[in-house]
Amino acid sequence: MDELDIETVAEADLSEPVLVEGLPGVGHVGKLAAEHLVEELDSTLVRRVYSEHFPPQVDIDEEGVAALTCAEFHAVEGGDRDLLVLTGDHQAQDNVGHYRLASAFLDVADEFGADEVFSLGGVPTGELIEEYDVLGAAANGSLVEELEAVGVEFREDEPAGGIVGVSGLLLGLGRRREFDAACLMGETSGYLVDPKSARAVLETLEELLGFELDYESLEERADEMEDVINKIQEMEQQQSMDVPTDEDLRYIG
Repeated sequence: MDELDIETVAEADLSEPVLVEGLPGVGHVGKLAAEHLVEELDSTLVRRVYSEHFPPQVDIDEEGVAALTCAEFHAVEGGDRDLLVLTGDHQAQDNVGHYRLASAFLDVADEFGADEVFSLGGVPTGELIEEYDVLGAAANGSLVEELEAVGVEFREDEPAGGIVGVSGLLLGLGRRREFDAACLMGETSGYLVDPKSARAVLETLEELLGFELDYESLEERADEMEDVINKIQEMEQQQSMDVPTDEDLRYIG
């Protein structure tokens, strides 16, 4: 197999499309958000990207059928702007692969006429949270003003250490190729898959790009995660109660 292989699945004539990326990362925030877009809106799979930089494995569907790991582009028509949504189960395993794949993703975006990019992800807080703020980073100052107008926060030195992986490279490489690029990052504990953070990111994107989503399926996943969190908290409380005190450790003899 070649280092990169881009398979044409279907064609789509998109109007002023915006590339929206959501690959796995912190809390799977971006992945959940992108997959929800594809599931809820009228989408068409148009491209698959295969690469030797992905993990050496196949993915198995619900019927037990195996397929080589890849990233997928879905065309979504409707709303104020058409969308080109990038989804997948993996990122590259090495630094060179991250650069090669990010560049290839921008090539596909350029092929469909996209000149604006929104990468989606999560920023870890290290603790469970109730209110989900959305942080931003942008390739130019004009985008900062646009994002602040819909409630996106820009905090000095956050996220700490910058943005790693495709979500960051789409900004850096995109700027060099004159794409308008920004990253929307939902706050998340970083410990668990976080549907609530994904919803916060999507609601921001709704305001920016003028589409509407139903969130029932994300709410169901959020309820499932709440049950998991509650069980973890109960276990932690029980463990703290079971820790022996100085009094317990005394004995007669």
